[in-house]
Amino acid sequence: MVALDLPKPVEHVDHADDRMTGRMRLVLVVLLVAQFMLAVDFSILNVALPVIGQGLGFSLGGLQWIATAFALAAAGFTLLFGRVADVVGRRRLFLGGMTLLGVSSLVGGLATGPETLMAARVAQGLATAAVTPAGLSLLTSSFPEGPLRARALGLNGALMSAGFTTGAILGGVLTDLLSWRWAFLVNVPVVLAVLLVAPVVLRESRPAVRPRLDVPGAITVTAGLLALVYGLTTEPLALVVGVALLVAFWFVERRSTSPLVPVRILGRRTVVWGNLAGLVAFATETSLVFLMTLYLQDVLGFSPLAAGLSFGVLGAGTVIGGVFASRFIGRFGARTALVAGGLLQAVATLALYGLGDDRGSLGLLLAATFAGGVGNMLAIVGFMVTATSGIPDHEQGTATGLATMTQQIGITMGTPIMSAVVVTSPVLLDGIGLAVLVNAAIVAAGAVLAGVFLRRT
Repeated sequence: MVALDLPKPVEHVDHADDRMTGRMRLVLVVLLVAQFMLAVDFSILNVALPVIGQGLGFSLGGLQWIATAFALAAAGFTLLFGRVADVVGRRRLFLGGMTLLGVSSLVGGLATGPETLMAARVAQGLATAAVTPAGLSLLTSSFPEGPLRARALGLNGALMSAGFTTGAILGGVLTDLLSWRWAFLVNVPVVLAVLLVAPVVLRESRPAVRPRLDVPGAITVTAGLLALVYGLTTEPLALVVGVALLVAFWFVERRSTSPLVPVRILGRRTVVWGNLAGLVAFATETSLVFLMTLYLQDVLGFSPLAAGLSFGVLGAGTVIGGVFASRFIGRFGARTALVAGGLLQAVATLALYGLGDDRGSLGLLLAATFAGGVGNMLAIVGFMVTATSGIPDHEQGTATGLATMTQQIGITMGTPIMSAVVVTSPVLLDGIGLAVLVNAAIVAAGAVLAGVFLRRT
């Protein structure tokens, strides 16, 4: 019968078919555009910070809060919004978060003082905390576990990582040619396009039985993550408070009848070690971009725009790694992808120890960052597949919330750690070299540990 040949609706696919329907492609495009834009937002203002400071009267010390305020909101509220997505509906939270992102981007672009711009950055961080886990939940629940989901997560990871690089490049271009305000305003037309298409393409996704919101768990984990990120970026003493609150969160969840993060999920080896491997992947690669930015600008004397453009090869490597990852995982498994990707990234990072103080080292930098980008994206897709596999649909919001929280914290913690290593040497190039060695060692250790502890899964 003809009806047998019609493609099934996305939410009813219950087998690991490797053919993507037309609706699946539309869903994928909408979600990828949103995730790419969120990734761009992480880095688009980095190059523009000095210009923003001059234009709006920020003090030198106050400039860091443009980035820190965003990171605090994005990392601190991600896990909470992952559960909210399960309660109110993932599609509804996705659309609400995109609306907030568009409004806050418009406000930031039109800001006339530091207070308005900081409020816009906090709102952008909250929007990111809402859209990212909701979007990932829609992605994992729209594609059956297996080749299709691996392919979708691979493309998502590739564009997400490419977004970090694109943000650095786009920020330099917009600031040099137009104004720093366009680093905010560029989001507005993209948000409008997504909001026009998404309600037609995306279908609501939520558990059959809505879970209750675990208020004590939400308070302790959100406060703990805020303190942790604040400690990593500003005040080290806050780290102690953050760790204490996260320990309290664990005990709260053990006693809760409707936990924010069920202890059984935290007991899964794939969730624990997949997320730890993902934390290493994000922390090391984003901080490596910071180290190479220092090298290009302060050692080789590149302009901010030229330095940003130099990371184009890294972006190409991440895109290739993301596209290749699904095939690799389909053949060798997610664990092998985590290990192989991490080891490739470690070797490529180690090669950067050979950088000198002349521009003849640029070829080494480009080759190593390209190879490292391939390896990093292979590890990231392996992490996403590992951390969300074997999880029932009603807990996908929690699982993707954990994965997104790992991503946000990794992005936040890497740069302060590498900065602390760099300043231990009075010679900048020597400090960068030492940080490169530490970075490579962390990546290698993460890959080995993932290989050891995931071997029985």
